[in-house]
Amino acid sequence: MKLTLVLLISVLTGFAATDTEKRVQAAATVLQEIMETSDRSIPQDLLNKAECAVVVPGMKQGAFIVGAKFGRGFVSCRTGNAGWSAPAAIRIEGGSVGFQIGGTETDIIMLVLNRSGAEKLMSSKFTVGADATVAAGPVGRTTGAETDAYLRAEILSWSRSRGAFAGIALKGSTLRPDEKSNQELYGKELTTRAVVMDGTPVNEAGQPLVSALTKYSARK
Repeated sequence: MKLTLVLLISVLTGFAATDTEKRVQAAATVLQEIMETSDRSIPQDLLNKAECAVVVPGMKQGAFIVGAKFGRGFVSCRTGNAGWSAPAAIRIEGGSVGFQIGGTETDIIMLVLNRSGAEKLMSSKFTVGADATVAAGPVGRTTGAETDAYLRAEILSWSRSRGAFAGIALKGSTLRPDEKSNQELYGKELTTRAVVMDGTPVNEAGQPLVSALTKYSARK
């Protein structure tokens, strides 16, 4: 609904949304749809603990092409006032995502659970499972119990494909800054750190994603 409204406003005012603006709006929609699913969402207590959230709408895999996995998404991290930063564009490539045979698109969500993981995410290249520990995230309103896997992991990850939502371990996936998309979104090329850590203001395109993160995470 929010995505449709933003696109309608863009048409009525004579300004077409860019590909990056459409993608960040889609990321907000993915997060909202998952969190509004009554018993198959990301546990609220884990989202409350998260230092950063990564949302990749529609990660792609080409049919019959081994390892041809690619997606563009956004990362937002906690700010000093317990809010969420402006979203920085990122690229994700490779890794064991668990796509279905025949080529499909999968929505990916990752939660970075501590400051160490958040710092690693700011680097020019970050490999999940190598540079930081990762585990498949649990599904439900609450975790129920904090297992050793959740306690040890710096990152928890989930995927949604063809309506099915489940935790996955994204081992081997690499994340990089998408500076060209940041330029499209903010008017200049910016690193992930510059957007997330250096106080880049949240603009109109990024507001729906930041609002969704604020709505579903209750940290004070």
